[in-house]
Amino acid sequence: MSTNNYDDEGNVTVHSRRAADAVIEKLEEQIVSGVLENDAPLPAERNLMEQFNASRTVIREAIATLSSRGLIESKPRYRPIVRKPDYETALTAVGGVVRHLLSEHGGVKNLYDSRVFIERALVREAALSAQKDDIQQLRQALADNERSIGDSAAFYATDTAFHGVLYKVPKNPIFPAIHEGYTSWLAPHWEKMLRSPERNTVNYKSHEAIFMAIVERDPDAAEEALVNHLKAAWEYVRVTFDAGEL
Repeated sequence: MSTNNYDDEGNVTVHSRRAADAVIEKLEEQIVSGVLENDAPLPAERNLMEQFNASRTVIREAIATLSSRGLIESKPRYRPIVRKPDYETALTAVGGVVRHLLSEHGGVKNLYDSRVFIERALVREAALSAQKDDIQQLRQALADNERSIGDSAAFYATDTAFHGVLYKVPKNPIFPAIHEGYTSWLAPHWEKMLRSPERNTVNYKSHEAIFMAIVERDPDAAEEALVNHLKAAWEYVRVTFDAGEL
């Protein structure tokens, strides 16, 4: 096995990076194909070194890269766990890049506007084609939301859940994954927002208006209620930003 992994200054050499790329490609193929089973521990480091005729440095670099892509879950003192890719994995893998973009001027507003754009389409779809079980899930989410008005932490959770049901209506697994992404990426900003039972009541009434428009099969009213709700929500949260963030 090669030991020429570092230069004189302790940096990983080009040779090591190329060797790691080959290991990454092979392991990725094994994860996607199911040779390495989902939720199973990755083979021991020494076994991987022997399998790929690679150094410990190369194997660790490959594992770190696969972990950053969401294909492996690494925890201190535990063997890495294989995670077969899905839509949530894909969004998790780009999470670091998204969070960096959110730190740039206008980044959060751009992401929020994309959420508004998607949810406008989702409520229209719900009004036109939501099935009985979709309506029941929305009704239950709305009831949970109402019961939580006096508890802002619980209200935020049920608020998120209500919107989450909208992403499930099209029966396309991409949309719930996108909702998880929005929730994760925007949460640090939403957590700064001042909350009160009075404000929670306003938001609940907005959810109720969206729900009633969907039940009445009125896509225009559903879209209008959704847009008004998210516009108001943005005004609540924008005051928590520094001038440079907007």
